[in-house]
Amino acid sequence: MTRPTPRSLDLDPDLVLRAYAMGVFPMAEHRDEDSVFWVEPRQRAIMPLDGFHLSRSLRKTIAGDRFRITADAAFDRVIALCAESAPDRPDTWINPAIEKVFGELHRRGFAHSIETWDGDRLVGGLYGLALGRAFFGESMFSRARDASKVAIAALVARLRLGGFELLDCQFMTDHLASLGAVEVPRETYLSMLGDALGEGAAGLASGTAGVSADFGALDALGALAPEPLAPPFTTSPPVSGKVIAQLLTQTS
Repeated sequence: MTRPTPRSLDLDPDLVLRAYAMGVFPMAEHRDEDSVFWVEPRQRAIMPLDGFHLSRSLRKTIAGDRFRITADAAFDRVIALCAESAPDRPDTWINPAIEKVFGELHRRGFAHSIETWDGDRLVGGLYGLALGRAFFGESMFSRARDASKVAIAALVARLRLGGFELLDCQFMTDHLASLGAVEVPRETYLSMLGDALGEGAAGLASGTAGVSADFGALDALGALAPEPLAPPFTTSPPVSGKVIAQLLTQTS
């Protein structure tokens, strides 16, 4: 892991986009830290989009609509909850500078969130950055059993349908490994990143979000009827868990 000298600053959104395009991302030592450092892991965790492990119990939870699943419905709340301390995580690396720049990147159309709801209560979610055909997962939270697993599953289904090629998870955890994540060396990751970005990195300086993958493709789907998923789709978000479960069990 590379850790240059921390810098105290308001992060520039265009700088952050260029950093991600080079395989580097910012972190803070703790929630109240004023500065950030830039990280480039020697071993990078990724989630193969065709290798997500959907257990029988998780599929049942998703297909049974135990949680309502949305995207970009509560981005600011998701990142704030990711930054909160929790019993298994007394401190986080998301400081105000990171929270602020991702809010701006969300307004520009680059940063996105997935939410899982129990009724009107936000109980799980994740956020990250979409660039080209790559999605960089940043952080997740869970306030109910399986809520974060459902959020990851929904993200994978969304990325598969939207034409993404790479889901970057940054660091490996037991939680991610149980869902199918693997580690690759830095050189392999950078090659995969280059393929996923293609010419998409060309518009970074201007802050344009016109890329070849479509994060919103899943929003074109509505509740799934008993018949197999096939075009034309009829829709109305939030998307049914049955749609997400079927997308995850389809082979490419």
